[in-house]
Amino acid sequence: MKYRKSEAKDYAREHLRGLWAATLTPFKPDDLSLDEAGFRRNFRHWVDALNLGGLFVTGKQGEFFSMSVEERKKTFDIAVEECGDKAGTILSTSDENLDTVIDLSRHAQDIGADYVIVHSPPLYFHTKIDEILYEYYRHLSETLDIGIAIWHQPDYGYVMEPDLCARIAELPNIVAIKYSVDRDRYAALTRLAGDKLIVSTSSEDHWLENIVELGWQVYLCSTPPFLMQTPNDQRIREYTELAFAGEVEKARAVRDSLDPVRKALKGTRPADKPQAQQKYWQELVGQVGGPVRRPLLNLTDAEKAAVKDALERSGLDLGTGAAPAVSAA
Repeated sequence: MKYRKSEAKDYAREHLRGLWAATLTPFKPDDLSLDEAGFRRNFRHWVDALNLGGLFVTGKQGEFFSMSVEERKKTFDIAVEECGDKAGTILSTSDENLDTVIDLSRHAQDIGADYVIVHSPPLYFHTKIDEILYEYYRHLSETLDIGIAIWHQPDYGYVMEPDLCARIAELPNIVAIKYSVDRDRYAALTRLAGDKLIVSTSSEDHWLENIVELGWQVYLCSTPPFLMQTPNDQRIREYTELAFAGEVEKARAVRDSLDPVRKALKGTRPADKPQAQQKYWQELVGQVGGPVRRPLLNLTDAEKAAVKDALERSGLDLGTGAAPAVSAA
């Protein structure tokens, strides 16, 4: 590990900054096994060509729910090896089984990851949840030395309120949260937690305002940093750096110039195929995508054609080199 448990918050405050992205996991079209070579190629692109600050590995976008524990560990190994000292790693060790969470998190510690991120657990039939959730993260904090990020969105029918999150943030190695709730809630948590918790959410649409109005330091947790940027067109990075430097109006102009790209990316995404659409877009911008695993659905030919047409008309600079290879999956 790169820090002592007691140093986790200070380490995160210094290093968990800038543009991080949530990885998609490439599978081979023939047998749906993990495409290790393709994954490594993507990491080199994200780190060397796009200069991302870090990667959020094998979360929901990355289809962790369809992967074995050993496959998830392999993606962790690849991430740490390929990022090296050039970019940070936050590894998703979320699982319904707590023993699996701890096993994956200890693996992350052992291989030198920067942080782990753990989704709030499914709670069936419960109405009073605060003590259960506090104890869940208290146990993880006690058991693990690595810095832990909370991951919460109301998938399981409950909401972790800001007061509870701020209480959990008092634990020594709870360092951050991906908080996919309404803006009022995450703004309230930002004020409550202060320097004890780095708050983030998945919306690139609100990233600029969250820097300017809430003082946020990291975009942690979704795919726009590598789907809406290419080696020749890094406007998310540009407006981020302008905002950090206090050049707000210039930042806003650059941010707004990406509206056609946002519209193309979101407007061609079937409601039931988010990972498949993003993987195909990923291929069109020169990365390795591949098919999704069951129970997810792949795009139809017509859906692919709509994505390709929208991207080509979006104004994103794809470069002048050879056209990227696109799988038939």
